Amino acid sequence: MGRAFEFRKERKFKRWAGMAKTFTRIGREIALAVKSGGSNPEYNSRLRLAIQNAKAANMPKSNVESAIKKASGKEAENFQEVVYEGKGPHGIAVLVETATDNPTRTVANVRMYFDRCGGALGTSGSVAFLFDRKGVFKVKAEGHDWDSLELELIDAGLEELKREDDEMVLYASFTDFGTMQKALEDRNIEATSAGLEYIPNTTKKLDDSEVEQMVKLIDRLEEDDDVLNVYHTMDMSE
Repeated sequence: MGRAFEFRKERKFKRWAGMAKTFTRIGREIALAVKSGGSNPEYNSRLRLAIQNAKAANMPKSNVESAIKKASGKEAENFQEVVYEGKGPHGIAVLVETATDNPTRTVANVRMYFDRCGGALGTSGSVAFLFDRKGVFKVKAEGHDWDSLELELIDAGLEELKREDDEMVLYASFTDFGTMQKALEDRNIEATSAGLEYIPNTTKKLDDSEVEQMVKLIDRLEEDDDVLNVYHTMDMSE
């Protein structure tokens, strides 16, 4: 089993194990959702989605309510969404999705992580063309007739359906994200997580020692509170 495949498993565990970091990330997603569409989840699909992700991460209801209240108040932090692009070691393309109230601080930190791990921060558009932005929904596999659902959800924009362990992963285009979200809600199918992700349209295989160097960069980036997600073109298959 390759180191990249092992890293994919470790990363999934680490994301859930780092509860404080996860709650911080979701809190910022809630703040961004409230800023863009208001504090009522009934009329704000982005906020409804953030609350759903909070529930999946076992974030206490009181924390969610507090985050919404804080984001709705006069003293709400002014978070901005900024995506940074760069090359990691061995030519791996990297996109870093952030929510920050201080872009000057964030870009300095992101540049430092790239520099210290053998990479380089690039300019806007330098690697983004290597990724497609997709709606990604993860649903528990059990309890559903996926053959029938797949045919039904194609009309809602389903492009691909894959099984990963005990979950089904549904992919839709960026423009069909809301349509797919509503289609699942209409069928009372609750996603364990959902969001817009950058999916690489090309990947590169590294040997184990090269993977370790790339993992170091990803870990450094993900440990930063301003970073929401890190996407890359390293081949993660077995």
